[in-house]
Amino acid sequence: MFGIGMTELIIILVIILVIFGANKLPEIGSGMGKAIKNFKKATTEPEEIDVTPEDKKEASNKTQKKEDS
Repeated sequence: MFGIGMTELIIILVIILVIFGANKLPEIGSGMGKAIKNFKKATTEPEEIDVTPEDKKEASNKTQKKEDS
């Protein structure tokens, strides 16, 4: 697993436990899980489709062109 042995994993987990404490570990784990879940969802779901009617699109384009001039 990524070239990390069992002893290295144990050392890393002990360091994390010392830094954050036992009470914060569940919060950190759930936060990491939510972050990974949201990242996967964002990468797999299709882009939003623009459902604005054509006449409104044309009107907004005309107003933008007037503002640019």
